[in-house]
Amino acid sequence: MVPLAAAGYHVIAPDQRGYGRTTGWKGSYDQNPAAFRTHNMARDVLGLSMAMGIREVDGVIGHDFGAVIASYCTLVRPDFFRKLVLLSVPFAGAPDLPFDTVDESPGGWNLSSKIYLDLASLPRPRKDNQVYFGSRWANDDMMNCPQGLHDFLRAYFHVKSADWKENKPQPLAAFSAEELAKVPAYYYMDMEATMPETVAPYMPSTDQIASCKWLTDSELKFYSEEFERTSFQGAVQWFRCYTGEIGRTELELFSGKAIDVPSCYIAGESDWGMFRRPGAVEKMRAGACSRLERFEIIKNAGHWVQQEAPERVSEIAIEFLNAASPKT
Repeated sequence: MVPLAAAGYHVIAPDQRGYGRTTGWKGSYDQNPAAFRTHNMARDVLGLSMAMGIREVDGVIGHDFGAVIASYCTLVRPDFFRKLVLLSVPFAGAPDLPFDTVDESPGGWNLSSKIYLDLASLPRPRKDNQVYFGSRWANDDMMNCPQGLHDFLRAYFHVKSADWKENKPQPLAAFSAEELAKVPAYYYMDMEATMPETVAPYMPSTDQIASCKWLTDSELKFYSEEFERTSFQGAVQWFRCYTGEIGRTELELFSGKAIDVPSCYIAGESDWGMFRRPGAVEKMRAGACSRLERFEIIKNAGHWVQQEAPERVSEIAIEFLNAASPKT
């Protein structure tokens, strides 16, 4: 925020619905999750901006789940959100609708549903972590984990960063269970495992924690204390929408529509987030973001690229926001 502000921008960094000090939601799985639909989360960003007297945003920047929301902000309201910076998660386009199938028999497989079954049928059965996060038991698993919430978060941040040297991402050949099984288990989990169980073997040593400059233990304590207060339930409600019918159907309204504002993609070289959905980067570069002006991979950084390499991310973002974009 400070480098962007020093460059002349008014920087707003709100918590997303369900996190931190946000209100208007309840920490219960049995709450109707419809308020956590992707479009409603994008509406939150628009509503906050307008409430602050802002009529146009120079750029919207999002990481991971926030990158999805930022993508739909620009897809739906390119007049308001003028540029887009995506961190880690590429935009591959809105969900596809069946095309040229009028003469085919009704029914058939939904690809997402089929891949979940295929993952479960592997010799080492697996599941998508997004489906897990949207499950009834995920919040309790994380809140009541044996190692304690703080150590769980430390292991989770560590194993997805460049500090875990086994992170060596590569494009996958196909959207198949066999290919997805090559991705670390923090994305495609063992079928019977919880997330705390998944990351526990990768808990960094005391020396590694002490030497971690991009996330000190006092900084991590802020996260762990906030989640102890709120639980994870509000944070994971979005996954229930995004991986199910309630979220996908309204996103399908934009099937085939590209993001047409100038866009920038930044990821860490050690980030599997680029490839957890095979072909996503290629679709983004082929036109899902029709004006992708910068594509940057940062060395010695993993999934938490904005924390692991803040100076370089800020430099790229400022250069991109300051640049005059070519007209199309």
